[in-house]
Amino acid sequence: MTSLHEERLDHVLSVLKRSGARRILDLGCGSGSLLYRMVREPQFTQITGLEMSGVSLAQARTMLAAPLREEPSRLRLLRGSYAEKNDQLTGFDMAAMVETIEHVHPNCLSNVELAVFGQYRPGKLFMTTPNREYNPLFDLEPGEFREPDHKFEWDRARFHRWASGVAQRNRYTVTFGGIGAFHPDFGEPTQTALFVRQD
Repeated sequence: MTSLHEERLDHVLSVLKRSGARRILDLGCGSGSLLYRMVREPQFTQITGLEMSGVSLAQARTMLAAPLREEPSRLRLLRGSYAEKNDQLTGFDMAAMVETIEHVHPNCLSNVELAVFGQYRPGKLFMTTPNREYNPLFDLEPGEFREPDHKFEWDRARFHRWASGVAQRNRYTVTFGGIGAFHPDFGEPTQTALFVRQD
């Protein structure tokens, strides 16, 4: 799935650029693959990555050492969870959540909604998550996840219901799409949602 991973990151970067956003929040930034792409784009004047894993954050700090040393630096890395409220994460033009929501325990999804859509309230948010329907094309058994740490993987109908409810409750609109090779029965391997705040 390495090629899909690269295609997904390129797609997300293009969405961020087309949005016109300048202040970007990467929620669940992992080891910094998307951040690495963003710091090369002068359009983005403030970039903040949030990550709970200390190991992943250390990897991001190593890969992004040069931009982090710049004075003033456009890039900031924070350790923490997007299931928790944080005043430092408010006021951004746009946020990205790339292949991260499926790592959240279902019992914590309401906390994510309250923090991300209730408090941080970015102008836009672009989310990607695996499409469970596509898994047989990766030779996965029924019920088998793409990564051992995934707490769930949604089919398209379930993702649409959850995202539409989040949007309605928090005064956002949401549109859906996909990334990767389209299959007439299963859709794309990655499903996406673009939330736009209604002010």
